[in-house]
Amino acid sequence: MSDQDPILAVRDLAAGYGKSEVLHGINLEIRKGEIVTLVGANGAGKSTTLRTIFGLTTIRGGHIRFKGEEVVGRRPHSLVRMGLAMVPQERGVFPSLTVYENLEMGGYTLAREKLDERVDAMLVRFPRLKERRQQKAGSLSGGERQMLAIARGLMPGPELLMLDEPSLGLAPLIVAAVFEEVAYINQQGVTVFLVEQNARRALAVAHRAYVMELGQIRHEGTGSELLNNEDVQRAYLGA
Repeated sequence: MSDQDPILAVRDLAAGYGKSEVLHGINLEIRKGEIVTLVGANGAGKSTTLRTIFGLTTIRGGHIRFKGEEVVGRRPHSLVRMGLAMVPQERGVFPSLTVYENLEMGGYTLAREKLDERVDAMLVRFPRLKERRQQKAGSLSGGERQMLAIARGLMPGPELLMLDEPSLGLAPLIVAAVFEEVAYINQQGVTVFLVEQNARRALAVAHRAYVMELGQIRHEGTGSELLNNEDVQRAYLGA
């Protein structure tokens, strides 16, 4: 794969649950070093797109190429080993495990020495988690659980990190901190694919973006282009 090739390319993707098809011919790509965001209304198919890429949804047709390799049919653990990680919606942590144990679970693909090194790095990066490393994840605040979920997603050292609604249900100050963290992660060399209902903030941080409606991509462009697109403003930005 050359530097000009997309790290992730989705072509004509159709997928769904049971007899219901949710995605209808999705085409998108993400280049190395970008933050790309996918916005749209509830039920548009944003989370299904991430779940399908990560091998969690039945694919009806199309292609998914990660680092130039076809990955349709790959299971999540295989994708993690390739350098793809996903932080699911609703701050998917293990509530009965401690912060430290959650981080260890995130690094299950690593050798012991590397695992310890990555846990230490995450505790330095997220001081609040270090303070609570022996605390059960279920007792953390919503913002702390989200930071733990992000830290756990970073444990394997992914090249591409997919985030599903990281600001959902958080207070405004915590939302700002989450988006600052997304920008920082990207500055450290991690490519980011962000699914987010908070369209204004997501478009502001994105290099490029897609707008999804009823399982299809309706608009695409740079974050600033879509922020200034009148149709997008009316539909998603309250303008």
